[in-house]
Amino acid sequence: MSERAGFVPPPYPYERLDAVRLLAGAHAGGAVDLSVGSPCDPPSQVVLDALANPDEGNATRGYPSSAGSPTARRAVADWMASRLDAPVGPDDLALCIGTKELVAGLPAWLHLKDPSRDTVLYPELAYPTYEMGAVLAGLRAVPVPVDEDFRLRLDEDAIKPEDAQRALVLWVNSPGNPAGQLDDLRAAAAWGDRHGVLVASDECYAEHTWNEPPRTVLGHGGGADGLGGVLAVHSLSKRSNLAGLRFGWYAGDREVVGFLRQVRQHAGFMVPGPAQRAGTAALGDQAHADLQRSRYFERLVFLRKVMAAAGADAPMPEGGIYLWVPAPGGDAWALTEELARLAGVVVSPGEFYGPAGSGHVRVAAVAPMDRLELVAERLGM
Repeated sequence: MSERAGFVPPPYPYERLDAVRLLAGAHAGGAVDLSVGSPCDPPSQVVLDALANPDEGNATRGYPSSAGSPTARRAVADWMASRLDAPVGPDDLALCIGTKELVAGLPAWLHLKDPSRDTVLYPELAYPTYEMGAVLAGLRAVPVPVDEDFRLRLDEDAIKPEDAQRALVLWVNSPGNPAGQLDDLRAAAAWGDRHGVLVASDECYAEHTWNEPPRTVLGHGGGADGLGGVLAVHSLSKRSNLAGLRFGWYAGDREVVGFLRQVRQHAGFMVPGPAQRAGTAALGDQAHADLQRSRYFERLVFLRKVMAAAGADAPMPEGGIYLWVPAPGGDAWALTEELARLAGVVVSPGEFYGPAGSGHVRVAAVAPMDRLELVAERLGM
């Protein structure tokens, strides 16, 4: 009797760094892990105060709203209006349990809505979950080329007509992970409108746009309000150091948002009530986000000097919290191992983000300055 092969999950990328972490950890003071974009700084006191009374308003005992409480959705809408000039109200958005679960689940839900389409388009250099969402849904994952500056190409040669016709969604990530580029969100929305494809814009690094105000795809879509055919995805993980709270949201096209709200309610996707209260408090406190922004900028500037001392010059990103470092000779794994051996620092080889990144490493500015200064000392700076 023959066995049928089922889905075998690939190794989680960062687990491939276990040997590198051991090498880095041999240094006095231990490894300085800059491989994963996990925040290290404390959350705002207003968030801690909200979490200190988790059952206020029955937030713990009662089932939370799947879409988000009216108060939480109003806080999101107010923040998007003030920071992004986004034309959304509380009914044009809903919460998600962080954004990773939404990114991973969106293709399957969109395919339920339109079974005639079976393709997910995503940047060839990107956060791996865009591709994995298609794989987990049993759909086609088709990478879209990027140019020499790692910006998404949307010219007619970049996406085959047959792929556009089959596409459920085009993912855009700006500021980008890992390269920190700013994509043309207006052009992406226009491409989606021409081809009848939803454009999902992952904007979780919007607060960390360095040379200009933060951007959103909202307002560039179809219809009088610019929401048609576009969906923006946001999170408090990086803005407010709340990756463990799992407070994210999606906003935009009313038909899509309404469909997702219904499907997710049936499936029981709910941000816990206390997390909704804490996230609401965080959105009302811009001061801590501005402080965090300054921390990341300081670290990026310092890490550029560190990488230069290691023989790997890196440009300042246009946005995001990562340096995208060209590896000398194009060997990213060799640079990864050398940085671990010489400086006790752990970084991510660029191939984690697609074959187009194989000649780079990603360095996350997610350690306090005293730990980064330790890396500099190990390099003799």
